[in-house]
Amino acid sequence: MIKNTFLNNLLKCKNPDELIEAGSKSGLKKTLNVFDLIIIGIGAVVGTGIFTIIGSAIQGSSDSAGAGPAVVISMLLAALASVFSALSYSEISAMIPVAGSAYTYTYATMGEFMAWMVGWILMLEYAIGNITVASAWSGYFAQLLKGFKHVLPAWIVNCPLWLRNDYRTMYSMCDRFGWNVHDKMPFLHLPFNIEIPIALNIPAILIVFLLTVLLVKGVKESTKVASIMVGVNLFIITSFIIVGSHYVKPENWTPFMPNGFEGVFMGAFMIFFAYIGFDAISTAAEETKNPQRDLPIAILGTLVICTILYVSVALVLTGILPCNAIDTQAPLAHAINFIGRNWGSGAISFYAGLISVGALCALTSVLLIYQLGTTRILFAMSRDNFLPKSLNAVHEKFKTPHVMTWLSGLVVIICALFMDLNVSAELCNFGTFTSFIIICLIVLILRKTEPNRPRPFKVPLCPWFPILGIVTCGLLMWCKFASNSDSSKYFLFWLAIGLFIYAFYGYHNKRKYND
Repeated sequence: MIKNTFLNNLLKCKNPDELIEAGSKSGLKKTLNVFDLIIIGIGAVVGTGIFTIIGSAIQGSSDSAGAGPAVVISMLLAALASVFSALSYSEISAMIPVAGSAYTYTYATMGEFMAWMVGWILMLEYAIGNITVASAWSGYFAQLLKGFKHVLPAWIVNCPLWLRNDYRTMYSMCDRFGWNVHDKMPFLHLPFNIEIPIALNIPAILIVFLLTVLLVKGVKESTKVASIMVGVNLFIITSFIIVGSHYVKPENWTPFMPNGFEGVFMGAFMIFFAYIGFDAISTAAEETKNPQRDLPIAILGTLVICTILYVSVALVLTGILPCNAIDTQAPLAHAINFIGRNWGSGAISFYAGLISVGALCALTSVLLIYQLGTTRILFAMSRDNFLPKSLNAVHEKFKTPHVMTWLSGLVVIICALFMDLNVSAELCNFGTFTSFIIICLIVLILRKTEPNRPRPFKVPLCPWFPILGIVTCGLLMWCKFASNSDSSKYFLFWLAIGLFIYAFYGYHNKRKYND
Protein backbone atom coordinates (compact mmCIF):
# COMPACT_ATOMS: atom_id res chain seq x y z
CA MET A 1 0.00 0.00 0.00
CA ILE A 2 2.81 2.40 0.96
CA LYS A 3 4.68 1.46 -2.21
CA ASN A 4 1.61 2.17 -4.36
CA THR A 5 1.06 5.54 -2.65
CA PHE A 6 4.70 6.49 -3.21
CA LEU A 7 4.54 5.61 -6.91
CA ASN A 8 1.24 7.44 -7.31
CA ASN A 9 2.81 10.56 -5.81
CA LEU A 10 5.79 10.34 -8.16
CA LEU A 11 3.51 10.03 -11.19
CA LYS A 12 0.89 12.55 -10.06
CA CYS A 13 0.23 15.09 -12.82
CA LYS A 14 -1.29 18.55 -12.63
CA ASN A 15 -4.25 19.19 -14.89
CA PRO A 16 -3.46 21.91 -17.48
CA ASP A 17 -6.55 23.81 -16.33
CA GLU A 18 -5.13 23.91 -12.80
CA LEU A 19 -1.86 25.26 -14.12
CA ILE A 20 -3.59 27.96 -16.16
CA GLU A 21 -5.76 28.96 -13.19
CA ALA A 22 -2.71 29.18 -10.90
CA GLY A 23 -0.94 31.29 -13.49
CA SER A 24 -3.86 33.71 -13.74
CA LYS A 25 -3.61 34.30 -9.97
CA SER A 26 0.17 34.69 -9.82
CA GLY A 27 0.06 38.49 -9.56
CA LEU A 28 2.64 38.96 -12.32
CA LYS A 29 1.97 41.97 -14.55
CA LYS A 30 1.02 41.18 -18.18
CA THR A 31 3.01 43.73 -20.18
CA LEU A 32 4.81 41.87 -22.98
CA ASN A 33 3.84 41.85 -26.67
CA VAL A 34 5.22 39.85 -29.59
CA PHE A 35 7.99 42.39 -30.24
CA ASP A 36 9.14 42.15 -26.62
CA LEU A 37 9.20 38.36 -26.86
CA ILE A 38 11.27 38.39 -30.06
CA ILE A 39 13.71 40.76 -28.34
CA ILE A 40 13.95 38.28 -25.46
CA GLY A 41 14.62 35.45 -27.91
CA ILE A 42 17.19 37.27 -30.05
CA GLY A 43 18.84 38.67 -26.94
CA ALA A 44 19.33 35.15 -25.57
CA VAL A 45 20.32 33.46 -28.84
CA VAL A 46 22.51 35.82 -30.88
CA GLY A 47 24.99 37.11 -28.30
CA THR A 48 26.55 33.87 -27.10
CA GLY A 49 26.52 32.19 -30.48
CA ILE A 50 28.32 34.93 -32.39
CA PHE A 51 30.56 36.69 -29.88
CA THR A 52 31.79 33.73 -27.82
CA ILE A 53 30.89 30.21 -28.98
CA ILE A 54 31.51 30.48 -32.72
CA GLY A 55 35.29 30.64 -32.30
CA SER A 56 35.34 27.51 -30.13
CA ALA A 57 33.02 25.69 -32.55
CA ILE A 58 35.42 26.42 -35.42
CA GLN A 59 38.67 25.70 -33.58
CA GLY A 60 37.51 22.98 -31.20
CA SER A 61 38.81 22.41 -27.68
CA SER A 62 41.00 19.97 -25.76
CA ASP A 63 38.32 17.27 -25.86
CA SER A 64 36.30 18.31 -28.94
CA ALA A 65 37.19 18.44 -32.64
CA GLY A 66 36.57 21.74 -34.45
CA ALA A 67 34.20 22.08 -37.39
CA GLY A 68 36.40 24.48 -39.42
CA PRO A 69 34.53 26.27 -42.25
CA ALA A 70 31.94 23.48 -42.00
CA VAL A 71 30.68 25.32 -38.91
CA VAL A 72 28.05 26.57 -41.36
CA ILE A 73 26.74 22.99 -41.56
CA SER A 74 26.98 22.77 -37.77
CA MET A 75 24.76 25.83 -37.47
CA LEU A 76 22.25 24.47 -39.96
CA LEU A 77 22.22 21.14 -38.11
CA ALA A 78 21.66 22.93 -34.80
CA ALA A 79 18.89 24.98 -36.42
CA LEU A 80 17.32 21.83 -37.87
CA ALA A 81 17.31 20.18 -34.46
CA SER A 82 15.94 23.41 -33.01
CA VAL A 83 13.11 23.88 -35.50
CA PHE A 84 11.36 20.68 -34.42
CA SER A 85 11.71 21.69 -30.78
CA ALA A 86 10.68 25.28 -31.58
CA LEU A 87 7.47 24.02 -33.20
CA SER A 88 6.80 21.87 -30.14
CA TYR A 89 7.46 24.81 -27.81
CA SER A 90 5.02 26.89 -29.87
CA GLU A 91 2.21 24.35 -29.52
CA ILE A 92 2.65 23.74 -25.79
CA SER A 93 3.31 27.35 -24.73
CA ALA A 94 0.21 28.54 -26.59
CA MET A 95 -1.88 25.74 -25.09
CA ILE A 96 -0.56 26.15 -21.50
CA PRO A 97 0.60 29.80 -21.24
CA VAL A 98 2.11 29.76 -17.75
CA ALA A 99 5.55 30.39 -16.24
CA GLY A 100 7.98 27.53 -15.78
CA SER A 101 8.52 26.43 -19.38
CA ALA A 102 9.47 22.76 -19.79
CA TYR A 103 9.16 22.21 -16.03
CA THR A 104 5.48 23.19 -16.00
CA TYR A 105 4.67 21.27 -19.16
CA THR A 106 6.32 18.16 -17.73
CA TYR A 107 4.21 18.44 -14.58
CA ALA A 108 1.11 18.34 -16.76
CA THR A 109 2.17 15.16 -18.57
CA MET A 110 4.82 13.09 -16.79
CA GLY A 111 4.17 13.69 -13.11
CA GLU A 112 5.76 15.18 -10.04
CA PHE A 113 9.14 13.46 -10.06
CA MET A 114 9.92 14.13 -13.72
CA ALA A 115 8.75 17.73 -13.28
CA TRP A 116 11.27 18.23 -10.48
CA MET A 117 14.10 16.67 -12.49
CA VAL A 118 13.31 18.79 -15.55
CA GLY A 119 13.20 21.91 -13.36
CA TRP A 120 16.56 20.94 -11.90
CA ILE A 121 17.98 20.47 -15.40
CA LEU A 122 16.64 23.88 -16.41
CA MET A 123 18.60 25.37 -13.51
CA LEU A 124 21.69 23.85 -15.11
CA GLU A 125 20.65 25.35 -18.42
CA TYR A 126 20.06 28.88 -17.14
CA ALA A 127 22.04 29.51 -13.96
CA ILE A 128 25.22 27.72 -15.08
CA GLY A 129 24.92 29.26 -18.54
CA ASN A 130 24.64 32.69 -16.92
CA ILE A 131 27.91 32.10 -15.07
CA THR A 132 29.67 31.48 -18.38
CA VAL A 133 28.26 34.62 -19.97
CA ALA A 134 29.03 36.80 -16.93
CA SER A 135 32.68 35.79 -17.06
CA ALA A 136 32.84 36.37 -20.83
CA TRP A 137 31.30 39.82 -20.27
CA SER A 138 34.07 40.61 -17.84
CA GLY A 139 36.71 39.73 -20.44
CA TYR A 140 35.18 41.96 -23.12
CA PHE A 141 34.79 44.79 -20.61
CA ALA A 142 38.49 44.59 -19.75
CA GLN A 143 39.34 44.76 -23.47
CA LEU A 144 37.10 47.81 -23.92
CA LEU A 145 38.80 49.64 -21.05
CA LYS A 146 42.16 49.28 -22.79
CA GLY A 147 40.83 51.56 -25.54
CA PHE A 148 40.63 54.37 -22.97
CA LYS A 149 44.20 54.09 -21.73
CA HIS A 150 44.80 57.79 -22.47
CA VAL A 151 41.68 58.85 -20.59
CA LEU A 152 41.23 56.56 -17.59
CA PRO A 153 43.74 56.00 -14.77
CA ALA A 154 46.21 53.17 -15.31
CA TRP A 155 44.93 51.22 -12.28
CA ILE A 156 41.53 50.95 -14.00
CA VAL A 157 42.78 50.17 -17.50
CA ASN A 158 45.30 47.63 -16.22
CA CYS A 159 43.21 46.24 -13.40
CA PRO A 160 44.99 43.31 -11.65
CA LEU A 161 44.10 39.93 -13.14
CA TRP A 162 42.87 38.59 -9.79
CA LEU A 163 40.18 41.31 -9.72
CA ARG A 164 38.69 40.27 -13.08
CA ASN A 165 39.02 36.47 -13.16
CA ASP A 166 37.97 33.49 -11.07
CA TYR A 167 40.69 31.56 -9.26
CA ARG A 168 40.51 28.55 -11.63
CA THR A 169 41.19 30.82 -14.59
CA MET A 170 44.05 32.42 -12.66
CA TYR A 171 45.67 29.03 -12.04
CA SER A 172 45.18 28.10 -15.70
CA MET A 173 46.77 31.35 -16.92
CA CYS A 174 49.72 30.97 -14.57
CA ASP A 175 50.28 27.43 -15.77
CA ARG A 176 50.02 28.43 -19.43
CA PHE A 177 52.43 31.38 -19.25
CA GLY A 178 54.78 29.98 -16.61
CA TRP A 179 53.90 32.58 -13.98
CA ASN A 180 54.32 32.17 -10.25
CA VAL A 181 50.75 32.03 -8.95
CA HIS A 182 51.78 33.77 -5.70
CA ASP A 183 52.96 36.75 -7.71
CA LYS A 184 49.65 37.11 -9.57
CA MET A 185 47.06 36.89 -6.78
CA PRO A 186 46.96 37.21 -2.98
CA PHE A 187 46.41 34.28 -0.64
CA LEU A 188 44.70 34.04 2.72
CA HIS A 189 46.98 32.10 5.08
CA LEU A 190 45.28 29.91 7.67
CA PRO A 191 46.65 27.57 10.35
CA PHE A 192 48.09 24.18 9.33
CA ASN A 193 49.68 25.74 6.21
CA ILE A 194 46.32 26.16 4.51
CA GLU A 195 46.29 28.74 1.70
CA ILE A 196 43.11 30.10 0.13
CA PRO A 197 43.55 31.96 -3.19
CA ILE A 198 41.70 35.25 -3.49
CA ALA A 199 40.31 36.05 -6.93
CA LEU A 200 37.20 38.20 -7.44
CA ASN A 201 35.70 38.75 -10.87
CA ILE A 202 34.53 42.26 -9.98
CA PRO A 203 33.08 43.24 -13.41
CA ALA A 204 31.03 40.01 -13.55
CA ILE A 205 29.76 40.56 -10.01
CA LEU A 206 28.77 44.17 -10.72
CA ILE A 207 26.93 43.45 -13.99
CA VAL A 208 24.93 40.59 -12.43
CA PHE A 209 24.06 42.82 -9.47
CA LEU A 210 22.89 45.69 -11.69
CA LEU A 211 20.78 43.40 -13.88
CA THR A 212 19.24 41.80 -10.80
CA VAL A 213 18.16 45.25 -9.62
CA LEU A 214 16.70 45.92 -13.08
CA LEU A 215 14.72 42.67 -13.07
CA VAL A 216 13.32 43.45 -9.63
CA LYS A 217 12.04 46.75 -11.03
CA GLY A 218 9.98 45.01 -13.71
CA VAL A 219 10.10 42.76 -16.75
CA LYS A 220 8.82 45.48 -19.11
CA GLU A 221 11.60 47.81 -18.00
CA SER A 222 14.06 44.97 -18.50
CA THR A 223 12.90 44.32 -22.06
CA LYS A 224 13.21 48.04 -22.88
CA VAL A 225 16.88 47.89 -21.89
CA ALA A 226 17.26 44.60 -23.79
CA SER A 227 15.69 46.23 -26.89
CA ILE A 228 18.38 48.92 -26.95
CA MET A 229 21.16 46.38 -26.49
CA VAL A 230 19.78 44.03 -29.14
CA GLY A 231 19.50 46.99 -31.54
CA VAL A 232 23.17 47.88 -31.05
CA ASN A 233 24.08 44.20 -31.29
CA LEU A 234 22.26 43.71 -34.62
CA PHE A 235 23.82 46.88 -36.04
CA ILE A 236 27.34 45.67 -35.19
CA ILE A 237 26.71 42.18 -36.57
CA THR A 238 25.19 43.52 -39.80
CA SER A 239 28.08 45.93 -40.30
CA PHE A 240 30.57 43.10 -39.77
CA ILE A 241 28.82 41.01 -42.41
CA ILE A 242 28.75 43.90 -44.92
CA VAL A 243 32.33 45.10 -44.33
CA GLY A 244 33.83 41.65 -43.92
CA SER A 245 32.23 40.27 -47.08
CA HIS A 246 34.58 42.49 -49.15
CA TYR A 247 37.61 40.68 -47.66
CA VAL A 248 36.47 37.08 -48.05
CA LYS A 249 38.95 34.74 -49.76
CA PRO A 250 37.31 31.48 -50.92
CA GLU A 251 40.61 29.60 -50.48
CA ASN A 252 40.17 30.00 -46.71
CA TRP A 253 37.18 27.67 -46.94
CA THR A 254 39.44 24.72 -47.82
CA PRO A 255 39.67 22.19 -46.38
CA PHE A 256 35.99 22.71 -45.73
CA MET A 257 35.57 19.87 -43.22
CA PRO A 258 39.04 19.35 -41.63
CA ASN A 259 37.81 16.99 -38.89
CA GLY A 260 35.06 15.24 -40.82
CA PHE A 261 31.59 14.75 -39.45
CA GLU A 262 32.92 14.46 -35.91
CA GLY A 263 33.95 18.11 -36.05
CA VAL A 264 30.59 19.08 -37.56
CA PHE A 265 28.65 17.32 -34.79
CA MET A 266 30.88 18.76 -32.05
CA GLY A 267 30.44 22.21 -33.58
CA ALA A 268 26.67 21.78 -33.58
CA PHE A 269 26.83 20.75 -29.92
CA MET A 270 28.74 23.93 -29.04
CA ILE A 271 26.44 26.19 -31.07
CA PHE A 272 23.42 24.76 -29.28
CA PHE A 273 24.53 26.68 -26.19
CA ALA A 274 22.91 29.73 -27.76
CA TYR A 275 19.53 28.19 -28.59
CA ILE A 276 18.32 28.43 -25.02
CA GLY A 277 16.43 31.51 -26.22
CA PHE A 278 13.35 29.51 -27.24
CA ASP A 279 12.92 28.26 -23.71
CA ALA A 280 13.49 31.78 -22.37
CA ILE A 281 10.55 33.07 -24.42
CA SER A 282 8.17 30.50 -22.95
CA THR A 283 9.24 31.32 -19.38
CA ALA A 284 7.65 34.77 -19.80
CA ALA A 285 4.23 33.36 -20.78
CA GLU A 286 2.43 34.65 -17.68
CA GLU A 287 3.64 38.20 -18.40
CA THR A 288 2.50 38.17 -22.04
CA LYS A 289 -0.66 40.02 -23.07
CA ASN A 290 -1.76 37.55 -25.74
CA PRO A 291 0.33 34.39 -25.21
CA GLN A 292 -1.75 32.10 -27.45
CA ARG A 293 -0.92 34.22 -30.50
CA ASP A 294 2.37 35.91 -29.60
CA LEU A 295 4.41 32.99 -28.21
CA PRO A 296 4.44 30.86 -31.42
CA ILE A 297 5.22 33.92 -33.57
CA ALA A 298 8.09 34.96 -31.30
CA ILE A 299 9.62 31.48 -31.02
CA LEU A 300 9.60 30.76 -34.76
CA GLY A 301 10.57 34.34 -35.66
CA THR A 302 13.59 34.16 -33.35
CA LEU A 303 14.72 30.89 -34.96
CA VAL A 304 14.57 32.30 -38.49
CA ILE A 305 16.30 35.61 -37.70
CA CYS A 306 19.07 34.06 -35.63
CA THR A 307 19.84 31.26 -38.09
CA ILE A 308 20.26 33.76 -40.94
CA LEU A 309 22.62 35.85 -38.82
CA TYR A 310 24.60 32.82 -37.64
CA VAL A 311 25.20 31.42 -41.13
CA SER A 312 26.09 34.84 -42.57
CA VAL A 313 28.64 35.60 -39.83
CA ALA A 314 30.15 32.10 -40.10
CA LEU A 315 30.64 32.41 -43.87
CA VAL A 316 32.28 35.83 -43.58
CA LEU A 317 34.42 34.97 -40.55
CA THR A 318 35.84 31.74 -42.00
CA GLY A 319 36.35 33.47 -45.36
CA ILE A 320 38.33 36.40 -43.94
CA LEU A 321 41.17 34.39 -42.40
CA PRO A 322 42.27 30.75 -42.04
CA CYS A 323 40.46 28.77 -39.38
CA ASN A 324 43.60 28.14 -37.36
CA ALA A 325 44.06 31.91 -37.07
CA ILE A 326 40.57 32.61 -35.69
CA ASP A 327 40.59 33.76 -32.08
CA THR A 328 38.34 31.79 -29.75
CA GLN A 329 37.91 34.58 -27.19
CA ALA A 330 36.93 37.52 -29.44
CA PRO A 331 36.65 36.15 -33.00
CA LEU A 332 34.94 39.13 -34.64
CA ALA A 333 37.23 41.77 -33.14
CA HIS A 334 40.28 39.68 -34.08
CA ALA A 335 39.02 39.35 -37.67
CA ILE A 336 38.56 43.12 -37.92
CA ASN A 337 42.11 43.68 -36.70
CA PHE A 338 43.29 41.21 -39.38
CA ILE A 339 41.55 42.91 -42.32
CA GLY A 340 42.21 46.40 -40.95
CA ARG A 341 45.96 46.34 -41.46
CA ASN A 342 45.59 48.75 -44.38
CA TRP A 343 43.01 51.00 -42.75
CA GLY A 344 45.30 52.85 -40.40
CA SER A 345 45.58 52.38 -36.65
CA GLY A 346 42.83 54.91 -35.85
CA ALA A 347 40.24 53.17 -38.01
CA ILE A 348 41.19 49.77 -36.63
CA SER A 349 40.89 50.94 -33.03
CA PHE A 350 37.55 52.62 -33.73
CA TYR A 351 35.94 49.63 -35.41
CA ALA A 352 37.44 47.12 -32.95
CA GLY A 353 35.98 49.32 -30.22
CA LEU A 354 32.58 49.12 -31.90
CA ILE A 355 32.85 45.33 -31.93
CA SER A 356 33.63 45.34 -28.22
CA VAL A 357 30.63 47.57 -27.53
CA GLY A 358 28.42 45.25 -29.58
CA ALA A 359 29.77 42.23 -27.72
CA LEU A 360 29.08 43.85 -24.35
CA CYS A 361 25.54 44.76 -25.40
CA ALA A 362 24.96 41.24 -26.71
CA LEU A 363 26.28 39.54 -23.59
CA THR A 364 24.40 41.94 -21.32
CA SER A 365 21.12 41.08 -23.02
CA VAL A 366 21.95 37.38 -22.68
CA LEU A 367 22.64 37.81 -18.97
CA LEU A 368 19.36 39.64 -18.58
CA ILE A 369 17.32 36.98 -20.36
CA TYR A 370 19.02 34.06 -18.61
CA GLN A 371 18.40 35.68 -15.25
CA LEU A 372 14.76 36.23 -16.18
CA GLY A 373 14.39 32.58 -17.15
CA THR A 374 16.04 31.37 -13.93
CA THR A 375 13.73 33.34 -11.66
CA ARG A 376 10.54 32.44 -13.52
CA ILE A 377 11.27 28.70 -13.40
CA LEU A 378 12.17 28.86 -9.70
CA PHE A 379 9.00 30.88 -9.17
CA ALA A 380 6.90 28.10 -10.70
CA MET A 381 8.70 25.40 -8.70
CA SER A 382 8.18 27.30 -5.46
CA ARG A 383 4.49 27.74 -6.27
CA ASP A 384 4.26 23.96 -6.62
CA ASN A 385 5.85 23.50 -3.14
CA PHE A 386 9.12 21.96 -4.31
CA LEU A 387 10.86 24.96 -2.75
CA PRO A 388 9.98 27.07 0.32
CA LYS A 389 6.84 29.17 -0.12
CA SER A 390 8.67 32.25 1.20
CA LEU A 391 10.63 32.37 -2.05
CA ASN A 392 7.41 32.83 -4.03
CA ALA A 393 6.68 36.36 -2.79
CA VAL A 394 5.71 39.00 -5.37
CA HIS A 395 6.79 42.61 -4.80
CA GLU A 396 3.80 44.81 -3.92
CA LYS A 397 4.89 47.72 -6.11
CA PHE A 398 6.81 46.14 -9.00
CA LYS A 399 4.77 42.89 -9.24
CA THR A 400 7.92 40.81 -9.73
CA PRO A 401 9.22 37.76 -7.77
CA HIS A 402 11.85 39.88 -6.02
CA VAL A 403 13.01 37.31 -3.44
CA MET A 404 13.65 34.69 -6.11
CA THR A 405 15.33 37.28 -8.33
CA TRP A 406 17.80 38.27 -5.62
CA LEU A 407 18.44 34.63 -4.71
CA SER A 408 19.24 33.60 -8.30
CA GLY A 409 21.48 36.65 -8.74
CA LEU A 410 23.39 35.75 -5.57
CA VAL A 411 23.90 32.17 -6.79
CA VAL A 412 25.38 33.38 -10.09
CA ILE A 413 27.66 35.85 -8.30
CA ILE A 414 29.02 33.20 -5.92
CA CYS A 415 29.48 30.52 -8.57
CA ALA A 416 31.19 32.96 -10.96
CA LEU A 417 34.09 33.02 -8.49
CA PHE A 418 35.14 29.43 -9.17
CA MET A 419 33.24 27.84 -12.09
CA ASP A 420 35.26 26.57 -15.06
CA LEU A 421 33.90 28.51 -18.06
CA ASN A 422 34.28 25.88 -20.80
CA VAL A 423 32.73 23.11 -18.72
CA SER A 424 29.85 25.34 -17.62
CA ALA A 425 29.04 26.17 -21.26
CA GLU A 426 28.92 22.47 -22.16
CA LEU A 427 26.85 21.70 -19.06
CA CYS A 428 24.38 24.34 -20.21
CA ASN A 429 24.20 22.50 -23.55
CA PHE A 430 23.21 19.26 -21.86
CA GLY A 431 20.38 21.11 -20.14
CA THR A 432 19.24 22.64 -23.42
CA PHE A 433 19.22 19.31 -25.28
CA THR A 434 17.36 17.57 -22.46
CA SER A 435 14.67 20.23 -22.23
CA PHE A 436 14.20 20.16 -26.03
CA ILE A 437 13.77 16.38 -26.00
CA ILE A 438 11.25 16.64 -23.14
CA ILE A 439 9.22 19.27 -25.00
CA CYS A 440 8.94 17.04 -28.08
CA LEU A 441 7.85 14.12 -25.87
CA ILE A 442 5.22 16.30 -24.20
CA VAL A 443 3.63 17.16 -27.55
CA LEU A 444 3.28 13.45 -28.32
CA ILE A 445 1.83 12.71 -24.88
CA LEU A 446 -0.71 15.54 -24.91
CA ARG A 447 -1.87 14.61 -28.40
CA LYS A 448 -2.95 11.28 -26.82
CA THR A 449 -4.14 12.40 -23.37
CA GLU A 450 -5.70 15.76 -24.33
CA PRO A 451 -6.75 15.35 -27.97
CA ASN A 452 -9.68 17.78 -27.70
CA ARG A 453 -7.93 20.58 -25.85
CA PRO A 454 -7.82 23.82 -27.93
CA ARG A 455 -4.49 24.34 -29.67
CA PRO A 456 -4.00 27.88 -31.05
CA PHE A 457 -0.90 26.49 -32.80
CA LYS A 458 -0.31 22.88 -33.87
CA VAL A 459 2.95 21.18 -34.83
CA PRO A 460 2.64 20.14 -38.48
CA LEU A 461 3.24 16.52 -39.52
CA CYS A 462 2.85 15.25 -35.97
CA PRO A 463 4.15 12.79 -34.74
CA TRP A 464 7.04 12.90 -37.25
CA PHE A 465 8.35 16.38 -36.44
CA PRO A 466 8.49 15.82 -32.63
CA ILE A 467 10.13 12.41 -33.23
CA LEU A 468 12.74 14.04 -35.48
CA GLY A 469 13.37 16.62 -32.74
CA ILE A 470 14.00 13.84 -30.22
CA VAL A 471 16.30 11.96 -32.60
CA THR A 472 18.42 14.95 -33.66
CA CYS A 473 18.89 16.30 -30.13
CA GLY A 474 19.55 12.81 -28.79
CA LEU A 475 22.14 12.16 -31.49
CA LEU A 476 24.08 15.33 -30.67
CA MET A 477 24.00 14.47 -26.94
CA TRP A 478 25.20 10.94 -27.66
CA CYS A 479 28.14 12.27 -29.70
CA LYS A 480 29.26 14.32 -26.71
CA PHE A 481 28.85 11.42 -24.29
CA ALA A 482 30.86 9.24 -26.67
CA SER A 483 33.77 11.68 -26.46
CA ASN A 484 33.94 10.94 -22.69
CA SER A 485 34.23 14.66 -21.88
CA ASP A 486 34.35 16.03 -18.33
CA SER A 487 31.10 17.90 -18.90
CA SER A 488 29.19 14.67 -19.60
CA LYS A 489 30.37 13.27 -16.26
CA TYR A 490 29.43 16.48 -14.44
CA PHE A 491 25.99 16.34 -16.05
CA LEU A 492 25.35 12.90 -14.57
CA PHE A 493 26.61 14.19 -11.21
CA TRP A 494 24.20 17.14 -11.45
CA LEU A 495 21.30 14.72 -12.02
CA ALA A 496 22.37 12.74 -8.95
CA ILE A 497 22.35 15.91 -6.81
CA GLY A 498 18.84 16.75 -8.04
CA LEU A 499 17.63 13.26 -7.18
CA PHE A 500 19.12 13.57 -3.68
CA ILE A 501 17.43 16.95 -3.04
CA TYR A 502 14.06 15.64 -4.19
CA ALA A 503 14.32 12.49 -2.08
CA PHE A 504 15.28 14.27 1.13
CA TYR A 505 13.43 17.59 0.78
CA GLY A 506 11.22 18.13 -2.26
CA TYR A 507 9.09 15.00 -1.89
CA HIS A 508 8.42 15.52 1.83
CA ASN A 509 7.81 19.26 1.43
CA LYS A 510 5.18 18.53 -1.20
CA ARG A 511 3.36 16.23 1.23
CA LYS A 512 2.93 19.09 3.72
CA TYR A 513 0.45 20.76 1.38
CA ASN A 514 -2.72 19.61 -0.33
CA ASP A 515 -1.99 19.79 -4.02
